This record gives sequence, C-alpha cells and structure tokens, in this order.
Amino acid sequence: MNWREYIVSDPEILVGKPVVKGTRLSVDLVLDRLADGWTAEDLFRSYPRLTPESLQAVFAFAAEVLKDEDYVALAKASV
Repeated sequence: MNWREYIVSDPEILVGKPVVKGTRLSVDLVLDRLADGWTAEDLFRSYPRLTPESLQAVFAFAAEVLKDEDYVALAKASV
C-alpha cells in the first residue's frame, strides 16, 4: 500500500497535520476513534469521504512513522 496516494500534509490544512487526502480528517483523529472502540463501519458512516483504501493508508502511514528511528530515539530519550 502506497499511503502517499491517500495521506497528505499541507501547512494550510490543520496546521500541516497528516490528513486523508481531500478532507480535513486527520490521521490522529482516525486512530483516536479506533482506540476509543469505533469500528471501521462507524468511521465510514460518520465520515463518508473515508474509504476502505484511505483507512488502510492511515494504518500504513502509522506503521511507517513508528519505524522511523528518530521517533524511537525520542521515545527512548523520554524514559
């Protein structure tokens, strides 16, 4: 999955937070909803511009960010 086709960051949209392309739906909001127990169906119903492919892209983006060594180093430094 090439998440770059679905996730963008623009300083003019939500101060540059990564969002689902063509929306103001941020990656962190989608992940927060899922962490709160929402299902994919809940998300699709509440955010009709979210597609199964863009939801998969949210996961792919998050997975790639968590592999970033800078992120890991920051997390270790704060322990």
